[in-house]
Amino acid sequence: MDNSIQPNVKPDKLELYDDRRQLRLVNEIMELLVTHHGGSLSEQVLDDSIDALQQAIALAEEAHRKQVRKSGEPYFFHPLRVAHMAARHWMDFASVIAALLHDVVEDTPTTLEDIGIRFGSEVSLLVDGLTKVDDDLLSRSSMKEHTYRKQLLLAVRDIRVLCLKFWDRIDNLQTIKALNPAKQRLIADETRTIYVPLARHLGMGRVANELDTLAHIILYPLRARRYAGAVDDLRKSHEAVLGRIRSEIHNILEHHKIDAQVRDRWRLFSIAAARTTSRGLPALYTLDIVVDRSMDAYRSLGLLHRLFPPIPGKLRDHLNTPSQFGYQALKTTVQAGEVRMRVEITTRKLQRFTEAGVLAPGFRFRSANFGDLMQSLADGESAFDMESLRLASASIQVYTPQGEVRILPEGSSALDFAFMIHEQLGLHAVRVRINGKIRQLKAHLMDGDQVDIETSSQSTVLPKWLEWAVTPRARNSIRRYLRSKVKQTRNAQTDD
Repeated sequence: MDNSIQPNVKPDKLELYDDRRQLRLVNEIMELLVTHHGGSLSEQVLDDSIDALQQAIALAEEAHRKQVRKSGEPYFFHPLRVAHMAARHWMDFASVIAALLHDVVEDTPTTLEDIGIRFGSEVSLLVDGLTKVDDDLLSRSSMKEHTYRKQLLLAVRDIRVLCLKFWDRIDNLQTIKALNPAKQRLIADETRTIYVPLARHLGMGRVANELDTLAHIILYPLRARRYAGAVDDLRKSHEAVLGRIRSEIHNILEHHKIDAQVRDRWRLFSIAAARTTSRGLPALYTLDIVVDRSMDAYRSLGLLHRLFPPIPGKLRDHLNTPSQFGYQALKTTVQAGEVRMRVEITTRKLQRFTEAGVLAPGFRFRSANFGDLMQSLADGESAFDMESLRLASASIQVYTPQGEVRILPEGSSALDFAFMIHEQLGLHAVRVRINGKIRQLKAHLMDGDQVDIETSSQSTVLPKWLEWAVTPRARNSIRRYLRSKVKQTRNAQTDD
């Protein structure tokens, strides 16, 4: 029985970097890749892939041989750890090779053309997506924006670009203490505003939480230490009773021949979490039960409620239909003797979806929606349109008059829905019927709403529409239309 699980979210808690550790990381990368992908590859392709990986390791090690990070660590351990994270999350040989080489172009004489010739165009594309724009004619802020825009456009072609960036950012956040505090805060802010919501949009909830927690620890170090102390005290004071509860649950599941893992999960640090420490265990602790099949999950829920009485109104069933936050599980709260506790029950397959999202085998990803988001962000006036990135967090499902499903971000208005259907529908929209009731275009949509847009023959776009819309597509279309109207007015005045 695995009774404790926590993501590694403590910065700068690294092992010693030596030949033994390097060999262990390399061996684990190789083992993970062969385990995850060896069965789907022919013997020849597998042998070629392993040879390419070994060449990439040798090239990266040689390229970074004389480089040392500000922490004093040999630089090669950074791409090696990034490659290890990529392999752990079901990424393929090309992705892991790109992870190993992702700083070679940026920091050494090796070029993208060299990478392409030696490892192929697929690896070259991924490395390009992780390479910063370098132009002496651009300011630092302009280079950052151009780099971000390039990542978005390449992510439309290959989603692995962003996934590799997540691992790169996690490792940088974990080893950030050598940088000056202002630079640390800048990186942490960028992580929270850009990469956390994008990870959630890709279904990578565990990755998003880890990024968010690492950023919060950097931004609020004193609160983080106080929170860690409070959680540690709570864990120690409840260790015995939680152990007894886990044993009781495990025994009843085993008696009914349900193969399950029962795990503790303590809430990761955030400002919201820190504000709930006074509420104790129910706010900071969840017991996770992981089973093989959905039927086992429902059976486990029944057995759990037989063992401990459930709290009325606390049951949530998101096992088959994801919640607006993306997780798929049965959630309940029970009274286990003197302890009130939250319990989540899910399957191993759905757990993989939560951990790796789009990278997990069998995960259903709305690639068209994602491509539209990336393209809209890249086409916007600012690649750092943080308001538009709300699309990458919680989402809702709404329906057209014909019953077709459309996915929108939580907080979207009827105006966002209109522009999602078609730009001309948005430009000519005047009001909306939501579930048969007439509402204004600024009305916020709820999960399950049926939406019918009413139009006029003349466009009625107003500047205040920018305050009503949250999606990149709607905001970009409104901006373009308003600019065109201003230009037409100026031209008319010039003609007069």
